[in-house]
Formats: sequence, C-alpha cells, structure tokens
Amino acid sequence: MVKQEKIMKKAGRKEAVSIKLAGFPGGADGFELVARFCYNNGRVLLCPSNLPVLHCAAVFLEMTEEVCACNLLAQAEAFVNGLCYWTWGDVLTAVRSCEPFAAAADSSGLLERLISALFSKITATPETPTAAASAACGGGMGTPNRSSSSCSSSPDTVGFGRSSSSATKTPESMRPCAGREWWFDDMTSLSPPTIEKVMRVLGCYGVENKNLILTRFLLHYLRAATRRPPALCEGEREGAAALAGLADTAVHGVALVGGTAFSCRGLFWVLRIVSAVGLSRECRHKLERLMGLMLDQATLDDLLVSGDDGGVYDVNLVMRLVRVFVASEEEADAPSQRMRKVGRLVDKYLGEISPDHGLKVSKFLAVAESLPDSARDCYDGVYRALDIYLESHPVLSLEERTTLCRCLNYEKLTLEACKDLAKNRRIPPGVAVQALASQQCKLHISEPGPGAAAPATKERRPDPSACSQSQTPRRRVARRATRSVDLGGCRGGGGDDDEKELLRLNLQRMQSRVVELERACKEMKGQMSKMAKGKSFSFGAGAASCHQTGGRGLPRLC
Repeated sequence: MVKQEKIMKKAGRKEAVSIKLAGFPGGADGFELVARFCYNNGRVLLCPSNLPVLHCAAVFLEMTEEVCACNLLAQAEAFVNGLCYWTWGDVLTAVRSCEPFAAAADSSGLLERLISALFSKITATPETPTAAASAACGGGMGTPNRSSSSCSSSPDTVGFGRSSSSATKTPESMRPCAGREWWFDDMTSLSPPTIEKVMRVLGCYGVENKNLILTRFLLHYLRAATRRPPALCEGEREGAAALAGLADTAVHGVALVGGTAFSCRGLFWVLRIVSAVGLSRECRHKLERLMGLMLDQATLDDLLVSGDDGGVYDVNLVMRLVRVFVASEEEADAPSQRMRKVGRLVDKYLGEISPDHGLKVSKFLAVAESLPDSARDCYDGVYRALDIYLESHPVLSLEERTTLCRCLNYEKLTLEACKDLAKNRRIPPGVAVQALASQQCKLHISEPGPGAAAPATKERRPDPSACSQSQTPRRRVARRATRSVDLGGCRGGGGDDDEKELLRLNLQRMQSRVVELERACKEMKGQMSKMAKGKSFSFGAGAASCHQTGGRGLPRLC
C-alpha cells in the first residue's frame, strides 16, 4: 500500500524519499483534500460532493479518534448521519461522487447508506423536490423536472401504467409508488455498476426482481444507455457486464408480470432495447416465449426486427416465435381464428422479406412452412410472396425454383392466382401443370348435378378477388388487384361454363405439348446414338434425322 523509494539526485548527491500510496481514494485530488485538512488544524468544509472522497480517505489512512480527537473520520461520520436532511440533489451528487472509487465506498458501507437515503427520498417525496429545498443546502443539483419521458419513450400499448400484484413483495420502505417517475431521468446519469449496486441493495437484482416500477426504470435506463456514444455507453469491460446483468434483471421483471402489464408491441419494444446491450440465452428464451404466446396480437411492423446474420431482417426470431405459437395451439381440434390471423400475418411478412437478396431459399421455405396447412384458407398470399422472391432472385436454378414451389397448396389457390401462375415464366412448367390439374379437379368437384340450379354453384364458389387481395403484400396490391390474366390470350368473360371449358382446353394443350416435347427428345437421342456408332456427322445424316422427325423443329412448351 505504501512504498518508500530512495532517489539519488545527481546534483549535490542528496537523497530524497518519495512515498507512493497505491489505491488511494480520489487519487491526487483526494490526497490534497486530506492534506488541507491536516494543515488547517483539522478543519475542512464538508459538502455532498467531497464527503465520499474524504470519508474513504479517512478510512484508508485510519484517521480515527485513537490517533487524534475530532479526527477526519469522526467529522465525516457526523456529516453522514444528517442524510435525512439532505435534498434529493445532494444525495444523488454524493452517490455519483463515489463512482471513481466505488470499491472503497462499497467496502466502507458509505455507498449502501447513500443508496438507501436516495430511495427514501423517492418514497417520501410525493412530488418533484422543490427548487427552494434544493437551494437551501447549496451545491445541490437543482430541481429535477418531472419527467414524462419514461412513459412517452415506450409505445402507448406497452401498458406501463397498469399495476401488478407482484410489486407488493418489495419491502414497503423501498417500494416506489406508481406514477412517481420524476426520478428516472436523474438516475440515468449514474454508471451501470452503480445501478447494479442499487438493485442489489434493494434486493431486486436478477431473478429477485419482482417490482414493476423498478423494471420500468431499468428499461428506461437501458434505452438511454443505447443512445449514448459507444465509448460512454459501454465503457470498460465492467460496465458492459453490468449492462448485460441489468438487461437480464429487466427481462425477469417483464416475464413475471407478462401480458398483464405489457402488450405484444411492448414486448417487441423490450426485446429491441435489451438486445442492444446483450442478453443471456435463458432470458432471451423466456422473453421470446412470452412474445410467441401473444403473436396473434402482433403487426407487420412489429415483426420487422433488424437482423445481425447478414440479412436485412431477423428471420430466425420470427420462426422461433411462430413455433412457440403453433405449439400452444396444437391442442385445438380445429384451426382457431388466432391461428388464421397469424397465417395472414406470416404471409404479409413473407411478402416484405422476399426482396432481400440475402434471404436464402431454405429460410424462405422455413417461414412459409412454419404454419400448418389449416392456418391458411387461401394460398394467394404465399404465391405473391413467392413471385416477388423469384423476381428478386433471377439467378435461381430450375431445381431451386421447383423446391420453392413446394410451399404452395394448389388446391387452395384461387382461379385468378392459378391462371397467373400458369402464365408466369419464372414458375417451372411442371409446377404450372400440377397447379392447373388441381384446379381442374376442383372445378369438376364444384360442377352442379343434373338437378342443381346455377345460382347454387355460384354460392359454393369462393370470391377469388376478395381472397387474393386480402393475402397480397402491400407493395403489389395496386398492381395486381386490377390485373386480368388469361392463358389463351383472351378473357373468359362468357360465363362460368365458358371459363371452365377454356381452362380444360388450355390444360389439354399444355399436356399434349409436354408429351410431344418428350417424344421429340427421345427421337433425337436415338439419332445421336446412331450417328455416334457410325462415326458419321455429315450434313446428310443431319438431313435424314430432320426428315425422320417429320421435318419440324422442337415444339414450344407454352
């Protein structure tokens, strides 16, 4: 702690002694204050700003009554005993002054006494401290303005104003009353290790956090910490670790009250805040489970969380939330309205993330297939998202495009969407044939019997325009809603029978072309094998081959 070194001065060969005090509270400034006390006959002007350093220095140097009467430690203790007469600003200034030597202030017990006095002021002061009270003691921080940022900073749907029965488990002497958030902004000036010490003193750190008001304060503090410059926000390794611990503490408090105090949008807001400072895997799982159970209350804007794995959006998060929701709904025999609502939400999300060039085929399929088939009454929304994805990724191979179409249920496509799919050049031909075949089967099933009336058929048919427009992504509604598609190049407006007949003819025409193409390819392979055996590739052989195939080229597929 104290080192003595002899230094030989070259000039005059005189010896000088230097004393180094390692870990002295306050460094050179603290030592200067102690020296002034000693050279001023034991008199010093104590105030909230210099009390912590003088108190810790007196403990460090053991300046007790045993050495001298009315020593520095006795005077500092007498000043601390008057904490009940200090103003809010005085106590906050003293707590902030302890931060450079927090370990010494903590070991001496001074920091804990100041924190207890700080929250005693919060519980005892019904309103913001007045300016007169702050000016009476001098050197205070002034009047803290009543802060509404703690409420306005969060979304209106967060529901911070609601009370929770779990908050009653905090001791009455330390329990802040609801609505007294004037101290939130003042407390954000403290460092993360100091806030961690505050939560430990109150017995609300980690899993022990059962106070809604303190949870609100932690979220407000973490939000302010993320807006500071990186050097001030993270600080040293100790500060970054303290922020991560505070984030876990806030999540434990949020998970305790759950949906009674936080809406689904509020939970997404919490996730964005705590993810910016670091969150343990256990707390993330707890928060995501709570969000997944309320996924039917989410909106598209809530799901658009920025990604950190190379993509624009965090697709893995949405997939985890959908899995939690589906697992909670598996016990139901029939698909509920909540499941259908999530199905429409996922279709909109697919349409929004499809233009992302960093979105892989496997990720797109995973999101589209994360819901059971019963969650969607119509697959037009999935097809529109698929069309956007294929348009944004033109370099996909035929195999990849065929794999992508696996997420479609052709029987749940409307007639308009099915005709658009068959005409779409980005869709593989085999997929188009399957879609038209399933549509033809659906038309056969929906045909009326001999004694059935025509109006009954119209009642059984779903409204394709209403279904497709409800499932269409926002950016393509205006372009797709008024588009009329026809496979044969003409409009099928001559009634239901004409439209069915046209669809059958187009399907038969496409099937015959596929068969014709396969036959021509088979004949060409035979001719190539014959030419390879005879080692003859003359023009005459090519002409004979053309004559054997009927003198015509390969047929067009579409």
